[in-house]
Amino acid sequence: MSHLVALVGHCEVDGPRLKREISAGLPGTEVVRINTMGDLERTLEEGVDLLLVNREPVGFEEEGVELIREVLEAHPAAKVMLVSNKAEAQEEAVKAGAMEGFGKKLMGTPELLAAVERGLGS
Repeated sequence: MSHLVALVGHCEVDGPRLKREISAGLPGTEVVRINTMGDLERTLEEGVDLLLVNREPVGFEEEGVELIREVLEAHPAAKVMLVSNKAEAQEEAVKAGAMEGFGKKLMGTPELLAAVERGLGS
């Protein structure tokens, strides 16, 4: 089954690494990087299976949790996870309506793929 995962606001180090790990570990999953509000809106309108929002999104004025609130207000059915090692940020994201996310410390581990699969509902 193919899926589309969008990496929202990830830097030039973490973004390519996350894209590579998810693409390699979950065959059939397309991963796109988004660093502008216009690209985010277009992707939401065209359809995306999961948004992985950085806590401090590059290219956006909002912090990750605020961006999640805005996305879910406009697109309540969207599946969104926060990517952050900070427990308090994860709690705020869940309160805002996101699914439980994960931290970048999971990069390079099987737990990263398990978290993404959970988000995709696989």
